[in-house]
Amino acid sequence: MRLGRLAAIAGLGLIGTALWFGVPTMAARRGGDTQATLPAGSLPARVSVCFVPAQQCDVAIVSAVNNAKHAIRVQAYGFTSPLILAALADAKERGVDVRVILDKTNDPYPMRGERGNASPRLHGATFTSAANIPTWIDHAVAIAHNKLIIIDARIVIGGSYNFTASAERKNAENVTFIDSAEIANLYLANWESRRKVARPYVPPIVTNGYSPNGVSVSRSAGR
Repeated sequence: MRLGRLAAIAGLGLIGTALWFGVPTMAARRGGDTQATLPAGSLPARVSVCFVPAQQCDVAIVSAVNNAKHAIRVQAYGFTSPLILAALADAKERGVDVRVILDKTNDPYPMRGERGNASPRLHGATFTSAANIPTWIDHAVAIAHNKLIIIDARIVIGGSYNFTASAERKNAENVTFIDSAEIANLYLANWESRRKVARPYVPPIVTNGYSPNGVSVSRSAGR
């Protein structure tokens, strides 16, 4: 999959043939995780960008997900976009290895002392779990504020954009599409470091499963 094709679909701006990212060496913070020190120097990448409300960024994100062949890793704070959730469920059904880490606000039935973070609405973890996508809740931090989709260890989708309908329809947001295996590997290492401290999501009991349109899951009983 080439980012030029994504740019054509969504009217994205493609920045040159290669953008060089300076990646400083960083020592792990005291009391932080054990993620390896990042390399110094620069890494080449092809980058395209999308801006809401001028462009339809959810269409570009779904196009990238639909082109996934092997693996998708997601980190999300807000996660209620019907289009993106349905695309991830479809990817899972066609055999792509899809795994998701979400902020605790996506768990409608948090455990232990986290009940203050509960929401009466159904959120991302409900949908991904019902679609048989392995899901973790990153409860170890105040806010798991990452908004990332890593595709086939090469494409990194990020930016300010939460994966929600509100982000697409109401906000001013930016989305970046980075095409670089080297940069994707850095994000994958960070994804794995967060998974190690996250808790597997335990779904409530549901009377019906995932709906093909990606937006309809029955009300759930408490755990």
